Amino acid sequence: MLHRPFSRVLAAAAFLTVSPPAFAQTGVVNVYTSREPALIKPALDAFTQATAIKVNTVFIQNGLEERVKAEGANSPADIIITVDAAKLVNAVDLGILQKPSNMLTEAAIAPSLRDPEGRWSAVTLRSRVVYASKDRVKENAIHYEDLADPKWKGKICIRSGQHPYNISLIAAMIAHHGVEKTEAWLRGVKANLAKKPSGGDRDVAKDILAGVCDIGIGNTYYVGLMLKDKDQRAWGEAIKVLDSTFKNGGTHVNISGVGLAKNAPNKANAEKLIGFLLSDQAQVMLATLNEEYPVRAGVSTVTTEKLFGPIKPDSFSLIQIANQRKKASELVDQVGFDQ
Repeated sequence: MLHRPFSRVLAAAAFLTVSPPAFAQTGVVNVYTSREPALIKPALDAFTQATAIKVNTVFIQNGLEERVKAEGANSPADIIITVDAAKLVNAVDLGILQKPSNMLTEAAIAPSLRDPEGRWSAVTLRSRVVYASKDRVKENAIHYEDLADPKWKGKICIRSGQHPYNISLIAAMIAHHGVEKTEAWLRGVKANLAKKPSGGDRDVAKDILAGVCDIGIGNTYYVGLMLKDKDQRAWGEAIKVLDSTFKNGGTHVNISGVGLAKNAPNKANAEKLIGFLLSDQAQVMLATLNEEYPVRAGVSTVTTEKLFGPIKPDSFSLIQIANQRKKASELVDQVGFDQ
């Protein structure tokens, strides 16, 4: 990736939730989003400043796709933005997305990070990696498969196996190695746990600092967020992010992504917004706000790569991984991972 200088963008205040009557306006684009509001508002504001197109937003943490489906042809949604590739795959299955006429992703975004028919695209990347104690762990790199190695017995912390972040990682393991080998791997990881799965990714870092465990699994961006928080900085400073990859593969990633709603009432404006979100300006802005990685080729963020290094996403498509999530969830229960 190429490095380019940029100014740090400050997160804006809370999202504006618009009442239904506002949707009747012209010169607007209506966004349904499950992405944390403050993490995308600055980019949406920049779009408005550049185009004079007002962005109306509705934050729907759960059930976004089902709501658009239920609204049918009368849905005011022009664009949906989600925090998980599986939700975009679900949106395709529900028939609520269409391909923008000006889709830029075919040239700009790796095939593994977008719908093959152009109905959705990743906007930013986050990687799921291994956190490790700076003091007690000498390794700087690890394969996900090695988490089942008995050398880590009693030394691993992790949040619930049923959490979507971990389900995605387990689903990716199935994509790589099949169900039988993944079950054996999951039993091995369970045998190496220092404590019952609990808390969140930040709690994993907190436990590593406390000496409860030596390594754990978490998303990269939490490290950046902990380092920015005076009350959590010690947790972030106690750990290092290992170069985490599959054997003969890359780093497991998930995305925030965008799709054009099938019944978009403001389609032309929505297409302009999708193009903007994949522009160099917005890519740097969005990635910087949450210590994530841009997805557009040739765009880089100095802060993210300084913290975690350049990223080599795994080559398995997000669709292949999403299709294994149901089985991954079944395996978590089957091996009693959270018990």
